[in-house]
Amino acid sequence: MLLSFSGLDGAGKSTQIDLLKQSLSHNGKQVVILWARGGYTPGFEWLKRTLRKMLREKLPQPGASEYRQDKLSRPFIARIWLYVAIFDLIYLWGVYLRFQLLLRRVVICDRYLNDTKLDFSLNFPHVEFQKMFVWRVLCFVALKPNAAFLLWIPVEESMRRSILKDEPFPDTEKTLNWRLSAYMDKRQFSEHDYLTLDCQRSADSIRSEIAQYIQRKMDRGSP
Repeated sequence: MLLSFSGLDGAGKSTQIDLLKQSLSHNGKQVVILWARGGYTPGFEWLKRTLRKMLREKLPQPGASEYRQDKLSRPFIARIWLYVAIFDLIYLWGVYLRFQLLLRRVVICDRYLNDTKLDFSLNFPHVEFQKMFVWRVLCFVALKPNAAFLLWIPVEESMRRSILKDEPFPDTEKTLNWRLSAYMDKRQFSEHDYLTLDCQRSADSIRSEIAQYIQRKMDRGSP
C-alpha cells in the first residue's frame, strides 16, 4: 500500500504520519516512511555536503540567500540541478519505493510528486521543467497512491508553529501564501485524488478521519 501526505509546513504531517505508522505497526504491518522533496532527499543532501567540502565558497550554503538565488537563476546551473534532483527521485520513487511494495510493506511518502512540482515551480520559474524528458519519466514511474492526504492550516498558524518548532529555514509569509493558494487549487490537488484536512482541529480527530478514509479505500479495493 502506498500513502502520501502533502501540505503546508506546520500542518501536522509528521505527527499524523507517526500516528499512522504506530497504528499500522500495531496491526502487524511493516511501514517505511519516505521523506522527499526534489533536491532535498537524503541522497541529494549527501551530494551537496560533499560538493560544499570540495568547492567551499563556490556552492551556496543551505537556506535562502541572494547568492543562492543568483546561482540557481542561471539557466545552465538550474537545469543541471533539476536533472540531478529528478534522476534522484526516479530512483527513490521508481525503484526503491517499488522494491518496498514488493516486500509487502506500507510506504508512506511525506510529500510526493505534486509537492515537488510546486517546489520546482517556485524555485525555477524561468525553467519549463515539465517539458523536460526526465520529468515526464518521473511522472510515469511515480505510482499513484492508494490514499493521498492534503493537510492545511492558515498561513499565520503555519508561521506560529514554525517559530515554536524553531525551523531553521522557514518559508516567508509571501511564499506560504503562494503555497497555500496552490494547495487549495483543485486543478492541482483534486478532491478525487486527495482527502483535504483542515488541521486546526485536534490531532486525534484528524487521525480518526485518516484511518476511516484508508479503511474505505481498502474496502473498495483501491489499487
